[in-house]
Amino acid sequence: MSTATATLRAPLPALTAPLIAACLSATWLVWGSTYLTIKWALVSFPPFFQMGTRFVAAGLLLGAFAAWRGARWPSRDEWRSAVALGVLMLGGGYGGVAYAQQSVGSGLVVAFIAVVPALVAALQWPYGVRPGRLEAAGIGLGLLGVALLSAGQGFGASPAGLLAMALGCLAWAAGSVWALHGLPGGRRLGLAPGTAGYASQMLAGGVVLMAMSWAAGEAPAWPPEPRALASWAYLVVAGSLLGFSAYMLLLERAGAALASSYTFVNPVIGLALGVTLGGEAVSAGEWAAAGVVLAGVVVLLAAQARRR
Repeated sequence: MSTATATLRAPLPALTAPLIAACLSATWLVWGSTYLTIKWALVSFPPFFQMGTRFVAAGLLLGAFAAWRGARWPSRDEWRSAVALGVLMLGGGYGGVAYAQQSVGSGLVVAFIAVVPALVAALQWPYGVRPGRLEAAGIGLGLLGVALLSAGQGFGASPAGLLAMALGCLAWAAGSVWALHGLPGGRRLGLAPGTAGYASQMLAGGVVLMAMSWAAGEAPAWPPEPRALASWAYLVVAGSLLGFSAYMLLLERAGAALASSYTFVNPVIGLALGVTLGGEAVSAGEWAAAGVVLAGVVVLLAAQARRR
């Protein structure tokens, strides 16, 4: 989830076209493939343990790289921001996704996540960012698609998975909005500059997820199944170090609309991989519901692009 945050400080340099293309490729293509690998990793690594160790490992690697580059260590306030956003976007967002995938196919999970831009647009309302009529139509269409998707055989058979996905998407959207605009009370949330800030959020969120794993009494299977271990390593490198950092960079320097565009590409990739490689069954009604969600996302993003 697909998270992350922006660090709002002084005006930042705009991303170059090649860097935008690279970041979009990471969030569109790489993230689209991570949902099936999450499912494969669940064979040996329980949901919260899997996500917690994934982000702690990625945070340590990225933090070491930042230190090698001479980046300063985050201040106390920046660590507080990292914890607040890590709890929402990693603990809530990724934790909810992994928990849901215990009982719901990866393709349906990623299709559900496409509602995130609609939630982001709705949650920006208190900050004076009002959706226009076309944007409101996109939000309504996306929510209708998610409602249809929730009633299908996949989510319908798993109330716990449905609740986990709803809470996870809401937590991710709230974290994205608060990263851009600050907390409802007006307090800004600023991470340390660059990779040090990204690493601090991964570490904070990973520790929170590990605490959730401990509270849930999770225990990984040992030795892990080879495919599960390879999937976990892929999630650390491709999903966290590349995808998560790319999303944060887009959110910080290109805005929420472009950063959230992954949500209309990921479902196509996630559904295709889930059916072909994961052996998942998706009914005709669920395909249609996913199409309604995607149509809503396309309308919403097109309206935001036209307004800009």
